[in-house]
Amino acid sequence: MLDSLSPEQIRSAEKTLSYGTWAITAGAVLFSVLTVTPLVVRVTPDGWEKTAPILPLVVDTAVVIVVRLDATVARLGGTSGAWPAVLRWMTGLMTLLLNIGDSALDGDAVGVAVHSVAPLLLIVTAEAGLAYRRAINRAVDRIERSRAAATKEREQQQRADREREQQAREHREQQARDHAEKLERERADREASERAAEREHTARMERERLDRETETRREQREYEERVRREEQQRADALRREQREQADRSRLEQQARNVVSIASREAVERDSVNTVNGAVNTAVNSGPAPDKKMRESDARSYLRSFGEGEKSVRQLAEETGWSVGWVANRLRESAEESEPAEAAV
Repeated sequence: MLDSLSPEQIRSAEKTLSYGTWAITAGAVLFSVLTVTPLVVRVTPDGWEKTAPILPLVVDTAVVIVVRLDATVARLGGTSGAWPAVLRWMTGLMTLLLNIGDSALDGDAVGVAVHSVAPLLLIVTAEAGLAYRRAINRAVDRIERSRAAATKEREQQQRADREREQQAREHREQQARDHAEKLERERADREASERAAEREHTARMERERLDRETETRREQREYEERVRREEQQRADALRREQREQADRSRLEQQARNVVSIASREAVERDSVNTVNGAVNTAVNSGPAPDKKMRESDARSYLRSFGEGEKSVRQLAEETGWSVGWVANRLRESAEESEPAEAAV
């Protein structure tokens, strides 16, 4: 039943209890002042009658303190201990005795009963109000704990739902990211394959172009080399032909010179009157036998001179060999130099 009450209904019940308690307390205090004052006046010395209301006011003030503090302690959910209970019962009994004292002294039983209503109602109301407040506080605490537990459970359930929802959302987002990454990897792989194929095609085209350029340059070099060789061959042939022609002319000239020299020598031999055959030999061979060079020295000496520097006769005289032998060595030297020049 209490679990179905709203906080507003519980506060309304507490207000009703508080208002009723204070209404009963105010009525009992007023009734007590009016009832106890005549009794105090009769027992008060003459001249002090005006102090008679002080006693009921003091007792009623203690009653108000007890009621108020009990309500506060009960609202806080605590217990005030033994002394507040002693004060509560003592003030209640004092109020009861003061209220019925006058009627009891007069022997009026009806007056005692009538004047005991307000104090007894105040005492019971204070005790009942305290019990009501403690019961309400316990019920409120139980309700609050139940509601707190329900709220905590609901919050935990909501948090679990949020966590599951968040996990599901993160799982969906992760799947979406994985799918996007997969698509991106596939796209990157496809683009990489296309770029690789394009680079390979470009490299193949470049290699083919370089091969064509290399082949073209090779063919051009071969053509230039062939043209150069042909020109070289033509130039070598021309030079060789010129050398051969020059050699033939030189040999012919040398032969003519040899023939001319031989003719002159024959004329000189015929003109010289000599009786010794050794003299004729000396005239034909040049220097005297003791001045004739060795053959190897004579050959080296002949090769040291260029063509046309000295005549055959001069060389024959310097080497000590005959003109015919010198002419034959010069011709051999010229024939040996031709293959060397052709090889160059």
